[in-house]
Amino acid sequence: MKILVLHQYFLGKDDPGGSRFNQFVKYWEEMGHEITVIAGTVHYATGEKEEKYKGKFVVKEEYSKNVNVLRTYVSESYNKSFLGRLWGYFSFSFSSLWAMLFHVKKHDVMIVTSPPLFVGITGILGKFFKRTPMVFEIRDLWPESAIDTGVLSNKLIIKIAYIVEKLSYRFADKINVLTPAFKQALITKKGIAEKKICFIPNGADLDIFEPGPRDNWVREEYNLQDKFVVTYMGAHGVANHLDSLIDVAKEFSEDENVMIVLIGDGMKKAELKQRVEVEKIRNVLFVDSQSKHTIPDFCNASDICTAVLKKVETFKTVYPNKVFDYMSCAKPILIGIDGVARDLVEESGSGYYVDPEDAKAFADKIRELQKDEELRSKLGESGYAFVQESFSREALASKYITELEKVVKR
Repeated sequence: MKILVLHQYFLGKDDPGGSRFNQFVKYWEEMGHEITVIAGTVHYATGEKEEKYKGKFVVKEEYSKNVNVLRTYVSESYNKSFLGRLWGYFSFSFSSLWAMLFHVKKHDVMIVTSPPLFVGITGILGKFFKRTPMVFEIRDLWPESAIDTGVLSNKLIIKIAYIVEKLSYRFADKINVLTPAFKQALITKKGIAEKKICFIPNGADLDIFEPGPRDNWVREEYNLQDKFVVTYMGAHGVANHLDSLIDVAKEFSEDENVMIVLIGDGMKKAELKQRVEVEKIRNVLFVDSQSKHTIPDFCNASDICTAVLKKVETFKTVYPNKVFDYMSCAKPILIGIDGVARDLVEESGSGYYVDPEDAKAFADKIRELQKDEELRSKLGESGYAFVQESFSREALASKYITELEKVVKR
């Protein structure tokens, strides 16, 4: 098959961040398929645009033998403010449509992955102009998650977003969801027929993340040799609510052995660093985003890994991909996200739920695990076995192809 993927946040070969579609594309190519990806020019976490993309509207890249990537214009105001990010979304919607219409030949099927939600319009127009069936993928429930976190408050934009959402669902030939809660929400709240929905979740990159030595180069380079390391990996945005981890760090102000390590970038990072400096919090370490080649070493150097999000109803429906990365390195997990993510961690036996707004209880659970190495090992082994059995990205890539073939045949 010839597969077209519309994904604003598709990573470069060695870029840091979530690599769901990078891995899918890799496995699909190995299966003999040809893939074209239309992606943005601004990295979603750093908000930075590489020099080679500046002043360019469409840049063609050869990603691998049978995978081509078209990088299309995204405004550099993307990570400056809410309005800047909104313009970043719209600028990509326009530039990606241009690339689809004038730089891309006809494909057998098209995958449009959201957020941002507004790529749905590009997908709909592309479907009719290119006569290509569309699979619309929901990685996050928009606009609800943006509204719940306060990122989206303008009534007109909210109304437009709901219209775009409705049209995207209507004109999609298939809708893929990443969690069972998304599927339930579409059926009960959006009125989508169950037969129109498939479920290909996030998963474990077992060829990238795997258990390794705790005492590796990371501990030496960052002076963590004698520390009990609690690690967060991922975006530093409004939704991630990393102030909660700063609050947890303050609970260990008298314990110099516990270090909270925050790896990644985002629009809130500078503010978080300033808070740590002003409040003279000594046991927080900020590390810039890492490539896929090095980030597993940071995971393996950790004693506990954690994921947190702002406490809003919408986030009860999400599976953060970092949780699968933690499991793949056999690390115990403290999950500060209620709902299906909590269920995933508890049912796998890989860790415990902690209230992200109760810093004392969160810190107490860290102390409990700090004292019990055997328990940490047991939790890590349970999570590792779980993802190997149920969430291999390679197996999920094959399942995705089966769904795409059904759409093409129909």
